[in-house]
Amino acid sequence: MKILVTGASGMLGKSLIESLSQCENLKILKPTRQELDLSNKNAVLAYFNLHKPNFVYHLAARVGGIAANMANPVEFFYDNSQINLNVIYAAYQTGVERFINVGSSCMYPCDRICLKEEDMLSGKLEPTNEGYAISKISSMLYCKYLSQQFNCHYKTVIPCNLYGEYDHFDLVNAHLVPAVLRKIHEAKISQFKTVSIWGDGDARREFMHVADLVSAFIMALENYDSMPMVINLGLGYDYTINEYYNIGAKVIGYDGQFVHDLSRPIGMKKKLLNVERAHAWGWSAKISIEAGMSRVYQHVLSHNVFETQGVI
Repeated sequence: MKILVTGASGMLGKSLIESLSQCENLKILKPTRQELDLSNKNAVLAYFNLHKPNFVYHLAARVGGIAANMANPVEFFYDNSQINLNVIYAAYQTGVERFINVGSSCMYPCDRICLKEEDMLSGKLEPTNEGYAISKISSMLYCKYLSQQFNCHYKTVIPCNLYGEYDHFDLVNAHLVPAVLRKIHEAKISQFKTVSIWGDGDARREFMHVADLVSAFIMALENYDSMPMVINLGLGYDYTINEYYNIGAKVIGYDGQFVHDLSRPIGMKKKLLNVERAHAWGWSAKISIEAGMSRVYQHVLSHNVFETQGVI
């Protein structure tokens, strides 16, 4: 089986390829940005025609946290829309039978407490990352339309927020968990007595270690047909931002104080995925947040990741 992984150099891509490499009888295609420009429709189609993958994990995306999304809504919408539509189009045109499209929890309306797959397109999006969300929604709909009209059976996975060993730890692009680890690490080694938290810290977030999502992707190799067309993959429970900082302090061994910057944006107050479909399919997340953050922190220390990404 030839498996194409787009976004192979990203956090999720690297983690997935590590697991796929342990499977037998697989040829893994993992083109770099230099080898394949996913925003170029003709180049993407030519690549698919040349290599003819049987299974595609479409992970590639331009991603970032609240600050990056608010600063660059045009790029987050346009770049991701181009990439998604080009890859899905090429897969359909070249007869790819199995395709997993990765969405985002920001695709859901911002006024829901627990996000069910049935809630999609039923309300207003969160303004701070609306452009990115719309690009992801369009990719899900494209897969849906192709499946309805041409019996393609392309699947869309909607993971909760992810973190992992190959994350971004610069504060411009970092999501919550890597930002927490970096900020508290800096505070500890610089002997800062306080660490700033955006907002009041009461907003709730669901962050899953990337290895749990990879386990679902590996499961899909043997259980693709039974996998729902749209499926949430997450913990099914969440924590406040304050709790993430407290867990980070415990993992790192920081005994300072946290202060709240109420002038900063906080995004949605709660984003929690309903994972009943995933459990019915036979998958559930296994890694606790404390174990996951500890695992990531030990990795970045042993590989000098903080130093290479500009941390003191």
